[in-house]
Amino acid sequence: MKKEYWWVIIVYIAMQFSSLVGLPILIFGFKHFDISQRLAVPVYLIASFSIALIIILLILRKEMNTRSLDEKGTSFGYSAIWAVLGVFLALFAQYVAAIIERLLGIKMGSENTQDILKIIETLPLAILVTSIIGPILEEIVFRKIIFGALFKRYNFFISALISSVIFALAHMEPVHILLYAAMGFTFAFLYVKTKRIIVPIFAHVSMNTMVVLVQSVYKDDIERLRREAEAIQNFIGGFL
Repeated sequence: MKKEYWWVIIVYIAMQFSSLVGLPILIFGFKHFDISQRLAVPVYLIASFSIALIIILLILRKEMNTRSLDEKGTSFGYSAIWAVLGVFLALFAQYVAAIIERLLGIKMGSENTQDILKIIETLPLAILVTSIIGPILEEIVFRKIIFGALFKRYNFFISALISSVIFALAHMEPVHILLYAAMGFTFAFLYVKTKRIIVPIFAHVSMNTMVVLVQSVYKDDIERLRREAEAIQNFIGGFL
């Protein structure tokens, strides 16, 4: 793996753990200047993700200037088609994974998603992190670098499986590892299919934006349907 790629991974990991120091400092500062401490988390997320993305793009600037982030990518039209199809593939993969999780008795709903929605309610600007900055960072790190490095040594299935599991674990919600891994697998497929990292980035950005908007606008209806589905599951389970 290239030296630049190792630096990208280090920056990403440092960003993930920077909350241990950065967030308490931000909370203290907000308290000192009499600013609502509820804003500390969304402000920290926007700042940390933005800084990490800028640093990573600077690290990769030479590669971007010489041949972009891809080698011999497919045509624009072909890539555009797969970028759009990729959104639906990712949603379908998520849907299938959710069904399997439910059959395994895993509780419906993601705490991670609910936490994100609360953060966005506190500061709507935080949607930039969940819908744009976050997906770009994740596709560069998990698809371009980690999956790309594995794919040079192993076949697609092994490379996609390992990188997708790492991608899932990075979301720190192990109970839904299948859900996140299914999405990671889909994005890896899109990357290999088009050889353009912008394709899974587009699909990831679109899917995240769609999920956040739907969850925000139809929050009450989704919660009602979730409770009804759980009630039906429990009723059926009583006879098994």
